[in-house]
Amino acid sequence: MEHNNPFCFSSYRTSLLLLLFFLSICLSASASASTSISDDVFGDGASIGRSLLQAKTSCPSNFEYLNYTIITSQCKGPLYPANVCCAAFLELACPYAAEINDLTNDCATIMFSYINLNGNYPPGLFSSECRDTNSKVGVMCPATAPTQTANDSGTKIIYTPSPLVALTTSFLLLLLRFF
Repeated sequence: MEHNNPFCFSSYRTSLLLLLFFLSICLSASASASTSISDDVFGDGASIGRSLLQAKTSCPSNFEYLNYTIITSQCKGPLYPANVCCAAFLELACPYAAEINDLTNDCATIMFSYINLNGNYPPGLFSSECRDTNSKVGVMCPATAPTQTANDSGTKIIYTPSPLVALTTSFLLLLLRFF
């Protein structure tokens, strides 16, 4: 005597949908933004090894029109007080910490070029003065959201889901449709 339970298939399909939901949530969750500026961005750019063969991608942010008076109005020579200069540097750079820390693009180089261009600072001023001695990751940024004045470049960060996540979700939905 065969017993057809109409809820068995529905239960199976519901569990697959729940699995699909949690899988897509896990895959689409991106890494949280960095809350520090890595020591590597202060480097001189003379890297050795395989990175010499890899071209850097262009920076997704436009640092040309940032409000550099945040730094230039506070960090003044000839003494360049470290506490004042570093606080101003953090105020300008921390909203872009994730992009600056990405060593595959040229954001750090471009930002430091504009800082030096606008402030006529001595080479290596921020890399030598603005280091957290207790931190191995460079300079620690406060965990606050960027303000509109810190983001005067007008660039927008747009999140697009990973093609792998979209493809996997589409495939699983198509698979569920046939079962």
